[in-house]
Amino acid sequence: MGKRKREVVDAAAAKGTTKSRKQEIVSTPLQTKYSSIQQQKTPPSSNKTKSTGLRTTLHDGSKRPASSSASATDNWTDTATIQIVTGSYERVLHGLTAKIPRNPTHVSPGNTSKIEFADTFLFNAHSSAIRCLAISPPSASTDEHSQKVILASGGTDERINLYNLSTAPPPIGSKPPIPTLAGMTVLENPKNRELGSLLHHSSSITALYFPTRSKLLSSAEDNTIAISRTRDWTVLSTIKAPIPKPVGRPSGDTAAPGEVPAGVNDFAVHPSMKLMVSVGKGERCMRLWNLVTGRKAGVLNFNKDMLQQVGEGKWGTGEGRKVEWDIEGEEFAVGFEKGAVIFGMDSKPKARILPAPLTKLHQIRYVPGLGSLHILALSTEDGRILFYNTQIVTTPATNPTETTKTVDIPACTLLAQLGGRAAGIAGRIKDFETLVPFSTESSPSSSLIIVTGSSDGAVRLWELNSEELHEEERTESEDADPKSNGSAAKAAKQVGQLVGTCETGNRITCLKAFVMIGMPEDVRDEAELEAEGLENDTS
Repeated sequence: MGKRKREVVDAAAAKGTTKSRKQEIVSTPLQTKYSSIQQQKTPPSSNKTKSTGLRTTLHDGSKRPASSSASATDNWTDTATIQIVTGSYERVLHGLTAKIPRNPTHVSPGNTSKIEFADTFLFNAHSSAIRCLAISPPSASTDEHSQKVILASGGTDERINLYNLSTAPPPIGSKPPIPTLAGMTVLENPKNRELGSLLHHSSSITALYFPTRSKLLSSAEDNTIAISRTRDWTVLSTIKAPIPKPVGRPSGDTAAPGEVPAGVNDFAVHPSMKLMVSVGKGERCMRLWNLVTGRKAGVLNFNKDMLQQVGEGKWGTGEGRKVEWDIEGEEFAVGFEKGAVIFGMDSKPKARILPAPLTKLHQIRYVPGLGSLHILALSTEDGRILFYNTQIVTTPATNPTETTKTVDIPACTLLAQLGGRAAGIAGRIKDFETLVPFSTESSPSSSLIIVTGSSDGAVRLWELNSEELHEEERTESEDADPKSNGSAAKAAKQVGQLVGTCETGNRITCLKAFVMIGMPEDVRDEAELEAEGLENDTS
């Protein structure tokens, strides 16, 4: 009996040993399979997913660089994401993102762009054409993933639509990108949402601006500029500009009273937030407003000689169409149909701009990120962006024999041009934005990204080195003859490289863009999970 029990125990022990051996044999391929799955989940280094330099913190505080085959995210320090918003005649508000590497590749016929475009939102925002856009400063949140900006859009339907936009790039990895017929992926951000509409204007909206995050200024063709509070969207004050008197109307005209060209074309707020300049339709003047009291501070008329020097002839309207303050608030520019005039703080013209060949101007903006340089950029009808130095001017030659009361305004120096027929661009540029995506306080960048929107529906991204705009002063022999409309004798230097193009399919009327901060939340969470997994494995 004892012998039989001993045989049973030995058989059971042998069976248990065999089972444990089987578990060891089975566990090896399972671990190998699990590790292979983990390697498959990690995005490899390819053209679509750029190599990463993400550093993972271990449990002992040390850091190891993630390899390209086992990386969890893209290198967000070497790329920048730009949020672009366009309005169009087709009533469509289109939002898209562009992911730009630090050294983008020039687009040529045999070369493809490395910039990745993705749609974020697309819908019919208004019942008629969209005319202007405005983006507020980001919120004061300490978490870079919860910061938001307010987007305002104005159209000819008398409405101002408001939206909340996240400043962080759209989440990646939570849902697969949605393919579209246009060939672009769709990356929706759930933090983007609509706030509502404002209906305090009775005519088409012409301009929108956020001086601070707490205030929104809007102008319309009803000759009013409204100041709204963003906390509850209450209209705090309304500035009323006078309706211009009809000039040259026939005596038998049966139009109703007040039906004359009227409305505020554009306005600009001084960086101190105390002064505002506005230009309107049907009047050859600009108006100064005191924003502290909300009342008129003065009216400055455009004289006939000045208008003639900027291309406003006998049959021209002579009205200002655009106005822009420089970044430091030392001067402002007033744009006309074909030219522009630079005014100092004393409101006296100190320089003029008249491009050659003559063409219509659509937008004027001062270029940021250039320090003390005052460089004004203008977009034209023939697809160019012209850069003028407003501090280097050409004094016109005077003939001592001539006795005239006309005072010639000095002409600004043309530094360079971007786009145009030399770059294969012939369509008008309705609006543009100049951004500095890779600049920080510790390491300022000299690379500028210029986003342009054209009437043909194309959003183009250009890379421009700011050093190309630092041109030494020209001698008088290199300057043009004063009778040649202030243009330079030698051809303008061609600058900038086209690094990406996105076809929206709509006729663009206005454009806004800003650099998105931080990294997507999914990328942050994945990095944290990877660090926690390594810590658990080590323990």
